[in-house]
Amino acid sequence: MLHSSIFKQEYNNRQVEYIFKRAIPLKFAVYSNFKNKSNKTFHIFCDEWLILQRNRVKPATVVKYSSVINNHIKPFLGEMSPISLTSVIIEEFSNCLLHDKKLSPKTVKDILLIVNSILIYVYDCIPELQHIKIIYPHNDKKDIRVLTKDEQQILIKYLLYDIDECKFGVLLSLMTGLRIGELCALKWNNISLDDMTINVIQSMQRLKTMNKETHSKTQIIISSTKTASSTRIIPLSDDLKYLCCKLYKHDAYILTGSITQYMEPRTLQYRFKKYIKECGLANINFHMLRHTFATRCIESGFELKSLSEVLGHASPKTTLERYVHSSIELKRENMNKLRMISD
Repeated sequence: MLHSSIFKQEYNNRQVEYIFKRAIPLKFAVYSNFKNKSNKTFHIFCDEWLILQRNRVKPATVVKYSSVINNHIKPFLGEMSPISLTSVIIEEFSNCLLHDKKLSPKTVKDILLIVNSILIYVYDCIPELQHIKIIYPHNDKKDIRVLTKDEQQILIKYLLYDIDECKFGVLLSLMTGLRIGELCALKWNNISLDDMTINVIQSMQRLKTMNKETHSKTQIIISSTKTASSTRIIPLSDDLKYLCCKLYKHDAYILTGSITQYMEPRTLQYRFKKYIKECGLANINFHMLRHTFATRCIESGFELKSLSEVLGHASPKTTLERYVHSSIELKRENMNKLRMISD
């Protein structure tokens, strides 16, 4: 029994020694792998993450990601090792964007969301790394300027007088809620006079070029719409159909009447600014036309689900939270519906 016990103990000791000998190189290999990956600076992980996005998102989105990474993320976090990143450092980065660069809370949140997405990629590469909790800045909702009914009538009268392709385009946006990029990419063959519909399938934007061989720093990109829900069909009113019949030119761009020449968003904004000045109005930008359209629709009793689809939103909740701003007149009208003493 004694020999058996000694043999068993010796066997166990050998097993422990064998396991220990196997474990040390394995542990060293894991540590070495962790050390090698963690020695890579954050800007390398940014570049790798960006390469992966090229097959996942639209080219225009990749350009925007690249701009955010190069202009904001790399200058502050790029030379750091992922192992040295902490919640405190990310918070300092957030404060720098807010207070030093004077960026809006929404813009800072968008940047931090990209940082978080890159960190998720880092965690996949280095599973041993402790996850960082990112606190996003609070975005105070601001009242968005909407044209009053009087301002809207002044602008409509101006656009209808001696109307041309560009004025018609501005009016079309005011009466349908089209985004500026969608309007610039719109062609007459996207409008069906028989069905009285607008088929929104593309958007135009000027973005920084990623091709270093070209002399131009930016380029015009016409691509599919912002999101899947942005691809939509908008019904035409009778008034708009009448104007469409007067200006219709097959295959031409709506804003130029030309098959080959388009008007980019920046040029349209310059034109719109000129129109607003000639109307005697002030503090109105192009996107306010979309806000105004949504607000007038709600005021006139437009069904919310239908309005959400016309605007190209993923859900009616987005329409309510982002674009519908009830006027003081509508609030007063609703308040007057309440009676102190019921009949």
